[in-house]
Amino acid sequence: MSIETKQLRGSVERITFYNADNGYSVVRIKPDSRRMLPYAHGKFGDQLATVVGNLPELQPGEFVTLDGQWVNNKRHGWQFTAERCQQERPATTEGIKRYLGSGMVRGIGPKMAERIVTMFGEATLDVIDAQPDELNSVIGIGPKRVGQIKKAWHEQRAIREVMIFLQSHNVSTTLAVKIYKQYGDDAVQVVTETPYKLVADVRGIGFKTADKIARDLGLAHDDPQRIEAGVAYTLNKMAQEGHVYVPQEELEPASAEILTVPEQAVADVIDGLETSDLIKRETITYGSPDGTESQPRLTAVREERAVYLTPFYYSEIGVTNRVKNLVDYRTSRVKASINKSGMTAQFSEIERRSGIKLAQEQRAAVFTAIDNKVTILTGGPGTGKTTTLRTLLDLLDRLGKNYVLASPTGRAAKRLMEATDRQAKTVHRLLEFQPGSGFQKNEHNPIDADMVIVDEASMLDLMLANNLFKAIGPDSHVLLVGDVDQLPSVGAGDVLRDLIASEVPALVRLAVVFRQAATSLIIQNAHRINEGKMPITREDAADFFIFVKDEPAAASQLLVDVVKQRIPLKFGFDAVDDIQVLCPMYNGQMGVTNLNLKLQAALNPPGRGKLEKRVGGRTYRVGDKVMQVVNNYDKRVFNGDIGRIVALDAVNQNVTVTVDGMPVVYDFLELDELIHAYAISVHKSQGSEYPVVVIPMTTQHYMMLQRNLLYTAVTRAKKLVILVGTRKAINIAVRNNKTSNRHTALDWRLNK
Repeated sequence: MSIETKQLRGSVERITFYNADNGYSVVRIKPDSRRMLPYAHGKFGDQLATVVGNLPELQPGEFVTLDGQWVNNKRHGWQFTAERCQQERPATTEGIKRYLGSGMVRGIGPKMAERIVTMFGEATLDVIDAQPDELNSVIGIGPKRVGQIKKAWHEQRAIREVMIFLQSHNVSTTLAVKIYKQYGDDAVQVVTETPYKLVADVRGIGFKTADKIARDLGLAHDDPQRIEAGVAYTLNKMAQEGHVYVPQEELEPASAEILTVPEQAVADVIDGLETSDLIKRETITYGSPDGTESQPRLTAVREERAVYLTPFYYSEIGVTNRVKNLVDYRTSRVKASINKSGMTAQFSEIERRSGIKLAQEQRAAVFTAIDNKVTILTGGPGTGKTTTLRTLLDLLDRLGKNYVLASPTGRAAKRLMEATDRQAKTVHRLLEFQPGSGFQKNEHNPIDADMVIVDEASMLDLMLANNLFKAIGPDSHVLLVGDVDQLPSVGAGDVLRDLIASEVPALVRLAVVFRQAATSLIIQNAHRINEGKMPITREDAADFFIFVKDEPAAASQLLVDVVKQRIPLKFGFDAVDDIQVLCPMYNGQMGVTNLNLKLQAALNPPGRGKLEKRVGGRTYRVGDKVMQVVNNYDKRVFNGDIGRIVALDAVNQNVTVTVDGMPVVYDFLELDELIHAYAISVHKSQGSEYPVVVIPMTTQHYMMLQRNLLYTAVTRAKKLVILVGTRKAINIAVRNNKTSNRHTALDWRLNK
């Protein structure tokens, strides 16, 4: 049974549920009139109405007009199913107070809202609209605050106009605000004339959203502009999965499927994209002819037509040329004025003073780095990479050679500094990145160092590697240190693996696990996993445990208990600061998303006086552990940085997060750059190290159960590893050595 009604008008009391992906909401509304509520059982029902439907992201205090119908739900009672929502200004003084004090207008909190409404009454909003300088007469508001309110009010009004336009295209309030912030008063014009521009310019808007807007605006299904945007989207999507290029034979069907057009339509526009310099194409040949020079057997050769986004094409060529140039360049800053016998004597003195005698392969690594312009040092945990590096640095000091140390992430740089007792920087800081003007260190202003040493080099993506090699002088040496068996970089490319495969740089692979390291089950099991063997546990184990629970729901409850209670009680570690949950996947009971909800509720529940803000379906609360998920050069925080929310200012609409002891302020509109970090993906943990790592392992994660993923997760732990789930899932991961190959051609170019 249902009762139709044309409208429900009222103020938003609270948001019970909001899904950021589709806008589905459950909202409690206080109607303008009780007569708008359904008449049931001879009397009016509850004074608050429950509204469900796909809505903009509303805030308490907003006034809305809803079109839809009443439905008597057997379980939940009367609900208003909204089909259309129009956000409006409130009409009553009480409504105006709640509206202004809800955080909608930057610079006005609940107390200030009460003072303003007390003075201007129902005319308040008209005063702010037409005579905002009158606000100076309100006690406690100075000229600076009035200016802030005027600016915020103008933005709100402009955003509302944008919202009216975008609402029919199902664009959420949050994205509408971002569109306005990006384009200002030109927002509607940009969306109307070049809707696909939104994909590149506005974070959170993908091809599907832009495509729907474009189609609603009348763009034909097979319009070349639409197909070009779809191809560019497919290339970018593949780049996010790590591919530097896409074979055209894969690109055409993948793009056609997204666009629902014939493959030939895609092929027809690719030439145009190359002409406009958006893409580059090249035929790449894998393998070499068998047989003799006069009678080659060409069956061993495989060719593919590679399609690159232009920046990746030039980056791959750039790394190739610069690595070759370094290797071939005859002059060396390191070898200049070095006497070999004197260097050997210095090395022996270092060993004598430190009391550490390096193994043969470690000695080889030190001298290889000095003898060769480009060297790679790789090896698993416990094989002595750090000891080798420290000895090399001591030797360079004694030889009077200068060097710089860097890592791709801030956490990795901090670890490198602690391990070597030397200054270390992120690669971005080493290259002196400046927002708006790029890297200041380049081929025209190279790094002044005899040797450039980069740790955690498996994390170097192609674009960053290109900028790094661009800034290294041709007579300097480069040493890349990393574990090639870990996951490749988050960004596109597989630089360390490709460099090793090319055999152009000198390579030293440390393989022997030292006795003192071998006593750790963490290190033993890391190597066992890498060899395709199941990890072992013992009754006297102190640093590696497996907790078995078959059902994913029960396993997730067990994991929360392990993090909140068992580890802190038994080992004394802090549940938030010391323990990191590393997940193979985002979805499922044991995925990142669900575990973050459970761990937030267990470790940082809501409380009286504890401020929070709900944005995009997430609740950000003071005390939360959060992670930066994009590089923000203006704030100097980068993808993978972890911090804690320490303050939330509802009046000025910002949140303060401490990252490595430094406060970073985020506008509410920038909160989509942060995700909760009680649980994170294994990929996001690269370059980091944690006292304790807890790893959920269930067959729900089947698609991501890979050996290098489990190996990477285990090697992130310093003191304790706990696997929670099933032995079957662990066994699947250990056996699965089929890593997903990335489309890269760096090794091919280096050998061409």
